[in-house]
Amino acid sequence: METTEKSLQQVASSTDAAKSPQMDLESALKDCTAALELFLNNRFADALALLKPCKNDSMYHAMGHSSILVMQAGMTFDPKDMDAAMTSLGEALQTCQRFRKKTGIMETLSSLWYRQPVDNTTEEEMHAELCYAEVLLQKAALTFLDESIIGFIKGGMKIRNSYQIFKDCQALENVTKITEKQKNTHAHFRGGISMGIGSFNLMLSLLPSRVLRLMEFLGFSGDREVGLSELRQGAASNSLRSILSTLTLLMFHLYITVILGTGETNLPEAEALLEPYVAKFPNGALMLFYTARIALLKGNFTFAQEKFLACIAAQEEWRQIHHLCYWELMWAYSFELKWAEAYQYADLLCKESKWSQAVYVFQKAAILSMLPEEKVKALGENVTELFKQVDDLRLRIAGKSIPTEKFAAKKAQRYASPKPVKLVVPALEMMYVWNGFTVVGKRPDLTERILAILENAEEQLGDDPNPSEYHKDDLCVVQLLKGLCLRHLGRLVQAELCFNYVISCEKEIKHDSYLVPFTTYELGLLHKQKGDISTAIAVIENAKANYKDYSMESRLHFRIHAALNTMGTFAAKLPPSRTPA
Repeated sequence: METTEKSLQQVASSTDAAKSPQMDLESALKDCTAALELFLNNRFADALALLKPCKNDSMYHAMGHSSILVMQAGMTFDPKDMDAAMTSLGEALQTCQRFRKKTGIMETLSSLWYRQPVDNTTEEEMHAELCYAEVLLQKAALTFLDESIIGFIKGGMKIRNSYQIFKDCQALENVTKITEKQKNTHAHFRGGISMGIGSFNLMLSLLPSRVLRLMEFLGFSGDREVGLSELRQGAASNSLRSILSTLTLLMFHLYITVILGTGETNLPEAEALLEPYVAKFPNGALMLFYTARIALLKGNFTFAQEKFLACIAAQEEWRQIHHLCYWELMWAYSFELKWAEAYQYADLLCKESKWSQAVYVFQKAAILSMLPEEKVKALGENVTELFKQVDDLRLRIAGKSIPTEKFAAKKAQRYASPKPVKLVVPALEMMYVWNGFTVVGKRPDLTERILAILENAEEQLGDDPNPSEYHKDDLCVVQLLKGLCLRHLGRLVQAELCFNYVISCEKEIKHDSYLVPFTTYELGLLHKQKGDISTAIAVIENAKANYKDYSMESRLHFRIHAALNTMGTFAAKLPPSRTPA
């Protein structure tokens, strides 16, 4: 804990430093590194206390202080935290602006037209550009939460400005003299460029092709390999922003590729990225959390549960981290079909978290639906009443519903009628929505147990003497999920029969319009698993081109984009006549 003690000394010394109107760049970076170590050791208030005295006199103190408040606001969704973060960001922009290069009107116009780097920019001015771009990007993220179209436009403009400044910083780096690059402080500048350029390229590369073409027209670029390469350089740079590059890569490998991709994650790289931070901050909440997430994606659910509980026990200051752990624990127990334990964490989320009450309540009711009725009564719960609440709990951003909440509300509608019709396997269906079958599919023992539940549901639906208007939809939900289990178990012929059944019922499905396009996509992945790449591409392209206006359409398009990317080299080799339009 030597680094923590040094950080504590830094807290005291920073007060003295605040008496001077300005802090030199090297001292500012040392202060911010100390604050970062406090943060990673769960000392969030101490990190803020170290940065606050100099936030009006140092660009790095200003950026660091606002960054912590933005993270807090993003986790709480509390209006007070949002206001505090937005105020801090505004002040940070003003502080960074004071250090930016002062240019005359002709030079400004020239730089706007030619975007050429100015070779007489000082090191301090270079860092100011970088800090300004980072703060602007954070402000854009919060601006998007303003529930208005104007908020979205403002946010979009800030992102574009931020991206352009990162590109300008990259151009400055290319003309920087060797002697300048040898300075200790320059590594932090280069690390910041890698983080910014890498993050933009990686995130933009996730967008479906038609959206990406529009973004490229507006001046953005989205090359995944460039993004990953820059972020890897940033993570290895031993700079203040190394952890930001590392966390971006971890988010990509452990969440984005699962929720918005095919579920094919690079867990070895994630482990290697995390390893030095685990060694240095063994009790850090972020380290424990990502260690647990890696274990979860490996199928090591018991170890994951232990680490999530350790993460909860590691700190009390930011209870929002507890909520992230509750969400993961809910799924870890759901994957093991331990519904009573999963319910406990779904219930805690309903009581404590403000992120998405509609999803939490639906998830809680869905989990309870998997338990015997007497057990639900013993818990004092009413599944029907919980489902009825979902629609009223939906959030709206810029007047639009969040897709997952909209999906949940639509599924819950059947409980609002005088004669409610029960959902057939809602917890397993939501498991699919979050791409959980790619996780539980790594455990054949659990996949077989889920298959047994689905076969039992299929039998009950077949024996129903008075089928409801939802009957065919429910049968197709079961067949889609059955097909997924069979595919993960390697029983591909049976899986294909399940998928083809759903697709053949397209005209009979009345409510769950998402089933056919999603099943078509899964059928394409099955052909990929069989090694028939040309058929896989054709089927997945069909899912993209021939269906629209269904639930979670954008989520499927993200997954399709990711799947086609993994097969892109094969597509390039196909004859034109066999390549789908």
